[in-house]
Amino acid sequence: MSLKQKTIKGVLWIAIQNWGNQVISFVVFSILARLLGPEAFGLIALTTVFLAFMQIFVDQGFGQAIIQRRNLEPEHLDTAFWTSVVMSVLMMGITCAIAGYVADFFKQPALTPVIRWLSLSFLFTGLDSVQSTILSRDLAFKKLAIRSLIATILAGSVGIVMAFKGFGVWSLVGQSLVNGVVSVTILWGSTKWRPGFSVSVRHFKELFMFGINVVGGGILNFLTRRSDDLLIGYFLGPVALGYYTVAYRILLITSQLMISTMQRIAMPVFSQLQQEPERLRQMFYSAIQVTSLVAFPTFLGLSALAPELITVLFGQKWSASIPVMQVLNLIGLLYAGFYYNSSLIMAMGKPAWNLGLNFLQGVGNVIFFLIAVRWGIVAVAAAYVLRGYLTAPIMVWVVHKALPLNLKQYFQQYAAPLFGSLVMVIVIFGAKYVLVDVVSVKVLLPICIVLGIAVYAATIFVIAPKLVHRVIDLFRSALPQSRLKKV
Repeated sequence: MSLKQKTIKGVLWIAIQNWGNQVISFVVFSILARLLGPEAFGLIALTTVFLAFMQIFVDQGFGQAIIQRRNLEPEHLDTAFWTSVVMSVLMMGITCAIAGYVADFFKQPALTPVIRWLSLSFLFTGLDSVQSTILSRDLAFKKLAIRSLIATILAGSVGIVMAFKGFGVWSLVGQSLVNGVVSVTILWGSTKWRPGFSVSVRHFKELFMFGINVVGGGILNFLTRRSDDLLIGYFLGPVALGYYTVAYRILLITSQLMISTMQRIAMPVFSQLQQEPERLRQMFYSAIQVTSLVAFPTFLGLSALAPELITVLFGQKWSASIPVMQVLNLIGLLYAGFYYNSSLIMAMGKPAWNLGLNFLQGVGNVIFFLIAVRWGIVAVAAAYVLRGYLTAPIMVWVVHKALPLNLKQYFQQYAAPLFGSLVMVIVIFGAKYVLVDVVSVKVLLPICIVLGIAVYAATIFVIAPKLVHRVIDLFRSALPQSRLKKV
């Protein structure tokens, strides 16, 4: 099977995983949001802030190091596995020991048992990191997709039942733990690789030299992605963080659906093309254009329809999340292209460059959030978006240094999706203005969605017919593989 065919097949299975996962997760999330209050989500968000930082040290970047290596030996896998397991147990112990101090820091005593129970997630990561990395390296995303979908369904079911039974925040804890147990169990049952004891200092050093930059990037990425939660939780409390979390969760789910499908496969594919810069460059252009074609209208549409979406999906009690959602989704335009930057830079063997970018973004976020938090969660959201657009030119320059780009051709990839999305948003606002007093919000929302999709599709067909045909050909090229699989 050619690399192109493997890539398309991998994208399809990642799409099945991401779309299935996120749709199921979103349905579960919507139900839980109606059953639970902002405080429950705020407490889990505070716990996640702390655990996400500790999680960085479990894998130590060995997963990405394994994917990136051209020559992989059994000792690399054994060393990575046992290092991850030891680190996961160590992180569990440290977390349980200092959970009370973390709760005191946030002035939330209820956090202590929640943090201790959720620290089990470290062990799950340690047990499945190498197996999942092997499957990703081999582009065997079908097994990963099946594992993830089953775990999401079972975990979501447990969370909903517990919420109906009145377990409150423990519904979210139970959901997380069940997901971890099921994921590890299925993954070990579906992979042939088993760890040996060929642990080698030399192989550890080889992985560590690459992974240390990933760990550093993870720490800085934590500042980029989690410092807003940290500051909101500390200064404004769990209720405000709960409102912010719901809005951010919508952004995150949308990013997973629209972007991560292709981004997850980008690094292993880019890595295999690192000796063919022209093919890599063209694949990079295609990736950002196809992603933008779907992501741009989605993110701008979410901003335009935020009042209707929040009201219909979560209820009036979450109305404080509406302006946050409207602002946050504007960063999605950057996500569409910049999600690939990290994969490209890593594939070119420049992890230290990613470290520098993450440092810039992390420090920028902390500064902007510290200034904005006194004005509330909407100001924090605006600070995040502003920082993103101010640092965007630097990110483009770094990518250009890693793989010289034709900047005109690079920016042309965004032109048609952006124009079509702006036309769509104008039509949506016009429809809302005309219909807001005529129909209920539950009727207005689907009307605007259907109208927006129709207008956007028509606009793209008119201004970029070649792009439409290219996307159609891309999906058609996957069909023979699907048929072969059935034979």
